[in-house]
Amino acid sequence: MSKKKKIFVIILFIILILIAILLSVFTINKIIQKKNFENYFLEFAQKNQKPIFKINEITLFSSCNVKNKSASSSNFTIENLFQYTDIALFISPCDENLNLENTLKRVWIENIKFNTQPTLGEANLYFKSINNFAKSDYLDSEPISDKLDFTISSEDQTSLDTPVLYNNLANPITLSYINSNIKTDYTITDVSSPITYDGSLLKRCNIPLDSISCNLSFDIYIINNLDQEFRCSVFLDIPLENAESSIYDGKFLTKINPNDIFYRI
Repeated sequence: MSKKKKIFVIILFIILILIAILLSVFTINKIIQKKNFENYFLEFAQKNQKPIFKINEITLFSSCNVKNKSASSSNFTIENLFQYTDIALFISPCDENLNLENTLKRVWIENIKFNTQPTLGEANLYFKSINNFAKSDYLDSEPISDKLDFTISSEDQTSLDTPVLYNNLANPITLSYINSNIKTDYTITDVSSPITYDGSLLKRCNIPLDSISCNLSFDIYIINNLDQEFRCSVFLDIPLENAESSIYDGKFLTKINPNDIFYRI
């Protein structure tokens, strides 16, 4: 019995030592994780004491149109009723004196998400030339599926029909949200009043606005001419109405002044 007791005591002692070692390792890991967490945010705060870029205005123009249509004396038939919102994001330097730190070397958009999907239609995001901003042409180009890179120009004048930004931030990022195929092959038999191909079509086709509401987000990345990288996350509710008016009236214009800062990463 004495020998068994000794073996039991030895085993118990070993178990207690192992528990103590495990607790020590766990505690040390927690301390290291806490320290790393604190160091990360301290470094982040130090990097961003002085903001360099910001989004100072977002203009959104919403309306509606159809891709194809036909008419007779007794009805109108529309194919691919789509709602669009053109988006212009104005980025500006926080310091008006331009230098290597607050001018552009590279810009791109990625991580596009439709956080709230419309229940009617198919939502996509496209690049749109500023020359066609607020025009209702249906975009047959491919939507942005993963990433959109912008060419950076230092010329006095350049074509803006492709994704191009002046390095001094003279022009905005222009995009178009399109919700297509809200109605397909839909016939309107009430021809007593003329059809207007704008946001009033949504009311004419009995489309509730809550069925085409959408929230989308994406990240904008900037690399400046010192090769420093910045990021800003953009969240947008597609604007369709307010207390005074709605897209049912034909068009709907909204301006936002978010003053969202780009954070150095």
